[in-house]
Amino acid sequence: MSQLTDEAAAAFAHSFQPSDKHKPPQGDWATWLLLAGRGFGKTRTGTAWVDDLARTHRGCHIALVGATLHDARSVMVEGASGLVATHGDIEWQPGLRRLHWPDTGATAMLYSAEEPGALRGPQFNFAWGDEAARWGARGPEVLSNLRLGLRMGRRPRLLLTTTPLPLDWLKALAASGQVVTTRGRTHDNRHNLPASFIADLEHDYGGSQLARQELDGEFVEDREGALWTRALLDGLRVAAAPPLVRVVVAVDPPAGASAASDECGIVVAGLGEDGIAYVVGDYSLQGALPAVWSRAVARAAAAHDADLVIAEANNGGEMVAHALLSADIDLNVRLVRASTGKVARAEPVSTLYANARVRHVGALGALEDQLCGLSAGGTYAGPGRSPDRADALVWALAELMPKRRRGEPGLHIL
Repeated sequence: MSQLTDEAAAAFAHSFQPSDKHKPPQGDWATWLLLAGRGFGKTRTGTAWVDDLARTHRGCHIALVGATLHDARSVMVEGASGLVATHGDIEWQPGLRRLHWPDTGATAMLYSAEEPGALRGPQFNFAWGDEAARWGARGPEVLSNLRLGLRMGRRPRLLLTTTPLPLDWLKALAASGQVVTTRGRTHDNRHNLPASFIADLEHDYGGSQLARQELDGEFVEDREGALWTRALLDGLRVAAAPPLVRVVVAVDPPAGASAASDECGIVVAGLGEDGIAYVVGDYSLQGALPAVWSRAVARAAAAHDADLVIAEANNGGEMVAHALLSADIDLNVRLVRASTGKVARAEPVSTLYANARVRHVGALGALEDQLCGLSAGGTYAGPGRSPDRADALVWALAELMPKRRRGEPGLHIL
């Protein structure tokens, strides 16, 4: 860079070398949905896509839709990654809310999602909607009017870029077969971001569920009647556990051993000197043979110096203990048998969380997804067909924090 002229350095700084995730999808598509975390490069992807279309489709008409007109102007047009900043030869006419490409005659008009009716009359070749999740309840109407206006040229196309929020219409759009969806994480673009920015994000969000939404671009939501909520789990998250007086590894073995079989739930939890239970690790495996998951259990037990391995024996019986002892003869294994369903076993354990008697150490995303899928009344809404990670956690916490039997004396400090 030090050897470049000022003009060459400026050109290099504004150049865009996209990864595959930043490039338009191949094939014949009508809508491209880019769901990604902050700092991924969503805006830069949008400006590069719009500019390329304007320069290759003479006289085309483009709609630029922001959550507000201020957003459309300050981010999509005038922002650091906006069209004017990255493509200096575009004519920007603020009073008309219009961009013009002199070489091809292409134009782009700015619109606000706050005024869906403004999209009812115009027609376009292409459209880019930015931060579509912030369109909120107006989203379906904005999207409908925008699609009805895309009726010019041989192949009208729409790009929607956003950090996802669990809005019904946005989730339905992503799940439909009518769009091509690209997902991206903040860390996918870390080489183009300041190290301090990444460090600040990790400090601010840590392993929280919000990090999965804002950084990993995932839909994160709570279900009605759920035994666990994401806000509850985030409030019980810590960076590290104190000294532990007991550590157990709990195992929920799978019934089969194929890629389509249930997971083998393997969860490590310990009891702190403060009387709080700490969930310190999730080592669960999908579609693993007994020789594989038993070795994973042995490694987890050794890594955390566990004093007990609890294994559900409903699937496999004594063969479960045999597999575990084959992996490590020194394991202290206790087999347990379930007499009720997974959700029913989970309900008493959920009260430990409600009473702040459990903490999660760091990010345990897949395990927490299953916890949040368990609902009062015995239903499990996913992910997956069986909450095997959650079930292993339930066995571990039931061992560490046994329910006091009715009539057993207790101590109350006044």
